Amino acid sequence: MCLILCVSLGLQAQERQATTRADECITIFNDVVRQVDVNYVDTLNYEALTETAINAMLKKIDPYTVYYPKKNDRELRMLTTGKYGGIGSIIQQRPRPSTKGQRTKDKVSKDSLWTYAVNPYEGKPAQRAGILAGDRILSVDGVSTKGQTVSEVSNNLRGVPGTTVVLEIEREGVKKPFKVEIVREDIHLEPVTYSALFTADSLAEPVGYIAFSEFTEGSAQDFTNTLDELYYNQGARKLIVDLRGNGGGMVDEALKIVNLFVEQGQTVVETKGKTSKSYRIYRTTARPRYAELPLVILVDKNSASASEIVAGALQDMKRATLVGQRTFGKGLVQNVRNVAFGGHLKVTTSKYYLPSGRCIQAIDYSEQQKGHQLKKDTAGGILPDIVMEDSAKVDICYSLYINHYFFDYATHYHRQHDSIAHPKTFTLSDEEIEDFCRFLDERGFSYETETSKFFDDMLKMAKHEDIDSATISKLEALGPMLKPDFREAIRRNIDEVKEMLGTEIVLRYYYQKGQAAYQLRFDKELKRALGELK
Repeated sequence: MCLILCVSLGLQAQERQATTRADECITIFNDVVRQVDVNYVDTLNYEALTETAINAMLKKIDPYTVYYPKKNDRELRMLTTGKYGGIGSIIQQRPRPSTKGQRTKDKVSKDSLWTYAVNPYEGKPAQRAGILAGDRILSVDGVSTKGQTVSEVSNNLRGVPGTTVVLEIEREGVKKPFKVEIVREDIHLEPVTYSALFTADSLAEPVGYIAFSEFTEGSAQDFTNTLDELYYNQGARKLIVDLRGNGGGMVDEALKIVNLFVEQGQTVVETKGKTSKSYRIYRTTARPRYAELPLVILVDKNSASASEIVAGALQDMKRATLVGQRTFGKGLVQNVRNVAFGGHLKVTTSKYYLPSGRCIQAIDYSEQQKGHQLKKDTAGGILPDIVMEDSAKVDICYSLYINHYFFDYATHYHRQHDSIAHPKTFTLSDEEIEDFCRFLDERGFSYETETSKFFDDMLKMAKHEDIDSATISKLEALGPMLKPDFREAIRRNIDEVKEMLGTEIVLRYYYQKGQAAYQLRFDKELKRALGELK
């Protein structure tokens, strides 16, 4: 009893000390604001200054503790529900497409960025109104997009469902800009982005596949409905769940999905934090629907939070085999608190711990703030049972992708072709690849490797240093060998070029689900997962 009382008194003393320090800091801040208000030469925007101060403070804590002023309520709503009032299209800003002789390496200014619709969602208002991927958005409700950030343009596109927004569009092949009226809707992004049934002689039994993108309100029910369809109506007797790129969301939705596969009363995850209120154990509450269904889960470095709870818990329980790369390592729990004048604070209150006791979190931000060097073994995240090498590499495809040449050619291709084959059979011909090369030549594309950039800098330095002329000549002779012809580089990487270019083209005709069907044809992790389920 004495020990408990001492601990309790000690905690109370710590809380009082922390409160005193916070009060002192708030007093200092308020005094600075008052002094500026009285003495500064010009009138200031105190709302903007306060928001900047809050954001700078929270940035020092962790990336997930965020302040949402009342004006950003829509953004918070979308994060928690997956819904927002808008047109249903991803937009992107980038420099204008280059033409031969007009390429520049100068720093891109804000005013020179163009805003594009890059991914209209099938069946949503933008797509139904005729917006195409590759359309340039010149203005929104008469306000030019020039000089605006992508966030500002996005906010202008969003609004109350049922209201109309007018976009001025510029499209390749159409001589003059034109206007499109779109009625905003309550946009709900489907958490199950794609599902399929794989059947082959080598599989013995049909395998269901579900790509799951986010754990938003009601998403577990969507997942369950899809699985029921695959199992009862299509005959799936094994399952692959694809959580790659899934950034997480609501832990209650993750709990429901785990409960589909494990017995009632199992501990799925615990949360531990500073206060007793932050400690919680999440257990399965119902009998499982698919307790015996063989299961493989695909994960990657962008699988985070609730994705890691599902994958890690099922791995700890020996209920699923994980295939892919180590997950992101986001094991921090956020709760939303109300703040003054209608704002909200999404604040980290605790950490996630899996049934085995391991913490998902990758980085100790308190140690990082102190300037401590983090060890490599603090990687965090979930290590798959079968680790697949990350196929991303810096080559011709990387250069073509980041400079938007795949995107631009797909826009050009779509204008030239009314239709293409189904995503499960579509393949680019050698003639079409040659047409792509001509397109690159017309746009002035020059393939410059990172090695050649480094070499150019080294050669400049060598000429300024005490290097003899004979050595300089040898270095100059080596230069052309490090600058490959882009056609030759495309031939060396032809399979990857066809895959990435085809992915962008298929999106123009079959939208997101068609794109997913096409990409799975080349998916090494999926092939390995199917092999595990044989």
